[in-house]
Amino acid sequence: MNQWTREARYRPLSDLAPEVYQLMKEEVRTSPWRFSFHIQPPTGLLNDPNGFVYHNGTYHLFYQWFPLGPVHGLKYWYHMTSKDLVHWFDEGAALIPNDDPDSHGAYSGSGFIKNDQVHIMYTGNKRDAEWNRHTSQIVGHLRSDGRIEKHLPPAIPTVPDGYTEHFRDPKVFQHQDVWYCIIGAQRTDLTGCAVIYQSEDAEQWTLIGELQTDYPRFGYMWECPDYFELEGQGVLLFSPQGIEPKGDHFQNIFQSGYFIGKPLTLPDLTFQHEDFVELDFGFDFYAPQTTLAADGRRILVGWMGLPDITYPSDRYNWAHGLTLPRELTLENQHLRQRPVRELTALRKETLYADEFVLEHSFSPAHAETFELELSHLQLLSDTLTFKIRVSDQEETVLRYEAQTRRFTFDRTHSGAEIPATDYGTTRSVTLVEPLHALRLFVDRSSVEVFLNDGEAVASARIFPKSTSQDIILAGEATGHLAIYTL
Repeated sequence: MNQWTREARYRPLSDLAPEVYQLMKEEVRTSPWRFSFHIQPPTGLLNDPNGFVYHNGTYHLFYQWFPLGPVHGLKYWYHMTSKDLVHWFDEGAALIPNDDPDSHGAYSGSGFIKNDQVHIMYTGNKRDAEWNRHTSQIVGHLRSDGRIEKHLPPAIPTVPDGYTEHFRDPKVFQHQDVWYCIIGAQRTDLTGCAVIYQSEDAEQWTLIGELQTDYPRFGYMWECPDYFELEGQGVLLFSPQGIEPKGDHFQNIFQSGYFIGKPLTLPDLTFQHEDFVELDFGFDFYAPQTTLAADGRRILVGWMGLPDITYPSDRYNWAHGLTLPRELTLENQHLRQRPVRELTALRKETLYADEFVLEHSFSPAHAETFELELSHLQLLSDTLTFKIRVSDQEETVLRYEAQTRRFTFDRTHSGAEIPATDYGTTRSVTLVEPLHALRLFVDRSSVEVFLNDGEAVASARIFPKSTSQDIILAGEATGHLAIYTL
């Protein structure tokens, strides 16, 4: 992508004639591997979910967006809304980086409700003449016309002493009528951490300090922190950069995971927590953000992609999507992630629904986009294999070994082009429980697999031909299988 000079990356969409942009949109719309039921960009690059919030019957979900190509450049916030977490409506670009503090991008942030109105807080990115980065944290609100009005000057105009300009992604939350925001940071010794500010009005913010954890030297930057309480416990999600691989863990370029511990007693910043746990054992998952649903469920959405990785769709001038929404619950000090129950509304035709006795292998259906649900599984042999999007040349393989309880996702032959092969083409997890249930969502260029009712989850991009549609099960087992087109 040598054409992506610095000037090209920071060219605003407004420089493009409307008819030229319409041609770009049409090229993307008709390109291969476009999703059927995931959020995706109309053009260019999508990354972090932002501003996820529920208000007056509507979910608001924004995402980072560079409209002019599949690279990281001048970031906007693109706005989607939904009544049910299933059907999403395109509201267009809501946050435009056209002021001095965000002249080089409206970076990630969060949403919150104040005075019965959707507010946001985000990181403004500015570069000076020497290309030095300057970050600030900016508050705004969503107007009735769908645009975000910024409250300038920035609420937090500079980075405090002891930290570099890698200081971003504020997540706002409320505790005992006081507003707090947690921000991902890098110390001047180039180690990652999170800091917390407080406010009485969510406009004027005061630094109260750095979150004290048991991981003082864990990577070089903590991105997208998200603190919330769930079933009496404190949970910190974040995406640390610079973690070395260890066994089956930390195999991607960057990771996302969580600490669980005692709830913070703010403004005391000591967090007593357990070990860091990865959220997703797949290939393509980063920067998750959560919100509360109307009924109190904690809902998570992640970026189904990773920074600094190229994908086959790039040559068609688009990249990435968001994961399906997941409900988080806390069971035995472990976060379970389940597809939100509303997603059953995606089901169209039932391709297969029956009890089965598997003695060798069988192909229950053919489909490009589908949901597969396996329950009441009883293994009669040591290995069970699922092959999806299969043709003579292509297959994506999911394999479970009963003796070790190890589940492996293999995309070695998922298509002619496999992303990020430098980081390997398999990912594995060892389950606590024997495999007894599996739920699989397959879109034209993605797979999301949920094991044992959310004990483990994997998200991955695959890029097969549209004609690779066979579904094959192999091994010896009994259970109930259902497959639906979506």
